[in-house]
Amino acid sequence: MNTHHKVYHPFVSPFDPCVPMKVKTYSTPPHLYMGFQPPNLPQFTPAEALRAGTLWKPLYDPYFNPTQRIEGDSQP
Repeated sequence: MNTHHKVYHPFVSPFDPCVPMKVKTYSTPPHLYMGFQPPNLPQFTPAEALRAGTLWKPLYDPYFNPTQRIEGDSQP
C-alpha cells in the first residue's frame, strides 16, 4: 500500500444511537515511504517551495479535505 490516502470501514454497531460513518479516510505523509532521503532529489523553485511547504518534490503532500467524497464511494 503505497498510497497517501487510506480508506477503511469501521465496525458499525446496531445499537449505536448516532448515524454511523461507514467509510473513514486518513492521510499518511510521503516521508513514511522513504527509508532515507536519497541524494539529488528534484527540487521546487524557491517560490514554489514556499507555496508547497517543502523544497523537495517527492516530499510534497497536498492538503486532503476529509469531508470531500471519496472516488467510487456510493454514500450520499
